[in-house]
Amino acid sequence: MDDVRLRPIEFSDWRAVHGWAKLIDSCRYQGWGPNTEAETESYVRESAALWHSLPQTSFPQAVLAGSTVIGIADLHLRGSAQAEIGYGIHPARWGRGAATAAARELLRQAFTEHNLHRVYATCDPRNAGSARVLTKIGMTYEGRMRETVLIRDGWRDSDLHAILEQEWRAREGVPAQGSARV
Repeated sequence: MDDVRLRPIEFSDWRAVHGWAKLIDSCRYQGWGPNTEAETESYVRESAALWHSLPQTSFPQAVLAGSTVIGIADLHLRGSAQAEIGYGIHPARWGRGAATAAARELLRQAFTEHNLHRVYATCDPRNAGSARVLTKIGMTYEGRMRETVLIRDGWRDSDLHAILEQEWRAREGVPAQGSARV
């Protein structure tokens, strides 16, 4: 696996993001795309601006392998000490652990930087790769929500996965807040 890290997305990332946002494989299970250059530019511009919003509730990040932008990842605060995570990786990098590494880092940020109680994610039931990522990072399958997103081939169901803070801390060996590591 490449050395994967996250950093706040910048407008200058738009061309790299467009490298995969224009591909049908990238958006097959999404309500967007394939993107035109203008759509990707607009998305990345708006995403970069979210880092200056107050209060900030969305944390869109570039996924990097070395210095190359290979995808995006986002942490959306949803109130009641909860957040939703999402990610998209260039298809040429699928199967190398980049999505798993990005999603793990989003969980770390959620539970250590934002002191959240619950983090969830959804994916199309046909997207076996994304479901595997969610399982690998310790999320529990909670059920199927019917017809939640309209995509090119019709209404799409969404499988819901989630992890609680105490489950994440036990899995990662991170002590509860305010406690000393033994």
